[in-house]
Amino acid sequence: MKKFLLPLAIAGALFSAQAVTAQEAAEGGEALFKSKPCAACHAVDAQLVGPALNAVAAKYADEENAVETIAANIKNGSSGQWGAIPMPPNQVTDDEAKLLAEWVLTLN
Repeated sequence: MKKFLLPLAIAGALFSAQAVTAQEAAEGGEALFKSKPCAACHAVDAQLVGPALNAVAAKYADEENAVETIAANIKNGSSGQWGAIPMPPNQVTDDEAKLLAEWVLTLN
């Protein structure tokens, strides 16, 4: 019986820790968004110079590598995906770009 209880307890702890981490990531992503110049071109629910972030989330919602794709676009910039105005590269670390991408995907 003990053989089954310990792995079950560990699995339960891991699943509950992931839920907290996802919430913390969402809060951290929003705070990071507000601390960077992202808001000069993007809003959550309205198109400015760039697309609304909830539109980005909707576009990539079913994509398998969505976090990596969005993070790469944030860090390296992109062009031609949302119109004629290119998005320049941003001064963010790989971890910051990933956190921002994860947060954007929660907006769908």
